[in-house]
Amino acid sequence: MAEKTKKKDAKEKKDKKGKDEKGGKAPKRAGRAEPPAPDAPLRPLLRAPAGVGVPPGGSRGSIDLGAFDPAATPGGPAGKAAGLAATAQLAGPLAALQERLYAASTAGDRRRVLLVLQGMDTSGKGGTVKHVIGLFNPSGCRIRAFTAPTPEEHAHPFLWRIRKALPVPGEIGIFDRSHYEDVLVARVRELVSRSQLNRRYAQINRFEQSLADDGVTLVKVFLHISHEEQRERLLGRLDNPDKHWKFSPADIDDRGLWPEYRHAYELALERCSSDAAPWYVVPADRKWYRNWAVSKLLLEHLEELDPRYPAAGFDVEECRKRLLET
Repeated sequence: MAEKTKKKDAKEKKDKKGKDEKGGKAPKRAGRAEPPAPDAPLRPLLRAPAGVGVPPGGSRGSIDLGAFDPAATPGGPAGKAAGLAATAQLAGPLAALQERLYAASTAGDRRRVLLVLQGMDTSGKGGTVKHVIGLFNPSGCRIRAFTAPTPEEHAHPFLWRIRKALPVPGEIGIFDRSHYEDVLVARVRELVSRSQLNRRYAQINRFEQSLADDGVTLVKVFLHISHEEQRERLLGRLDNPDKHWKFSPADIDDRGLWPEYRHAYELALERCSSDAAPWYVVPADRKWYRNWAVSKLLLEHLEELDPRYPAAGFDVEECRKRLLET
């Protein structure tokens, strides 16, 4: 434990000196402005590209992930203890809004929420599902983790398997990876041509707009982890026999393609961020902040939906009278 603390302290000192993973001068990063007032909206702080993700001098649609500090805590509580407490306090409001969303669906309200989680290996997609979705009633959630396509899935268009996993009205859906794998892995591994990739970006935009038109609120989150933090987490899996099942030698191969994956993510964030389906870049080096931020984003979207309990479709007083007579 002491060794891990020393490593974390050394990492933070290195960040303060303004050095990146390769020893060069670090780019100016987002997320270091004065903290907002308590309970200020988080979405404007994390939204890309119109939010803090646009590098100085950049234009809308220009994404440089080097402008985001993976260890930052924009808009967050003051430290881990406060963050854990703040996340716990969100459980009640989230559960209440989820119940109202489901109740509204029984009266024909088609609205639902879809949380899309993307990020480099070890960025915490599974951990987010475990800690954040644990705040909801699991019976009202639809969780799907997407791995490499099966032969059957390969035989269909890439969005086929995504459509099958969508939440129904009243539900909260969670995708651990998603349709974006087909413009990320496919790009880095050169599984399809560039012209086909370009068509896929357009297909994704049309698909997500159609979801929004049908009552789906998309919350797309990129969990932004640093190259150095990923190494520490992979080493932690190797050092713990109980975590060996989570490690693959291929993780090292993918790590060697870090620049290519980062560029693929930048392109996805640039080309597939719209008013109907924006991306949010959540710094993920600090797990407590990651969990709080995703919970807060979900809360803000659900509060904006403001689902209502449906009115009774029967005579309440008549039913009360009949019940009392039994």
